[in-house]
Amino acid sequence: MKRILLLGPVLFASVLTVLTFVNYDFLRSLGWHPLHDPTFDWPSGLALGPYGWVMTATFIVSGTLMALLASRLFLNLKPAPASRVGATLFVFSGLALAALAFTTDPTIRDTPATWHGRLHDLAFILLGLTLFPAMIVLGFAFLQNEKWKDLSLYTWLTLALAAPAFALKGAAFYIFLFAILVWNEVVALRLNQE
Repeated sequence: MKRILLLGPVLFASVLTVLTFVNYDFLRSLGWHPLHDPTFDWPSGLALGPYGWVMTATFIVSGTLMALLASRLFLNLKPAPASRVGATLFVFSGLALAALAFTTDPTIRDTPATWHGRLHDLAFILLGLTLFPAMIVLGFAFLQNEKWKDLSLYTWLTLALAAPAFALKGAAFYIFLFAILVWNEVVALRLNQE
């Protein structure tokens, strides 16, 4: 089971990369540009394309794996308020990632927002509102656990790098995505060693 958790970030990054190349022209038709406007209907807009079901399934599987990773972390860390709160927030962030499977609405459209587009947007907000606090609190939880202590500073540095990149959008969004995926993989690798 622990080895399966290693697949979440790798799966998400691989599917995102392949679908972006395969759907490049489609993404450009939505208004996306890889450098000038990388967050314009990306990555969620991939679910609108010809292989949209793959992106939808990836949101569900990756989010579920993230929630399972957080659950394993909950069980693995020394019981304390920081570990409980941090792992619980991390579970919610995984569930929010899975909820991104509600198909987004294209930014440029002539129709009103759909119910599933609104749920997608809400899931994205909830992902940010749970993942960043989870990382802050887990940094403290890692400090309280001898086997995890060395990941405390790394967690906070990742957040310090990722949060501004998330807020700035633009090409910096790639930094956010990369940093968060690597952090998830590092946590999964550490759990796998236990």
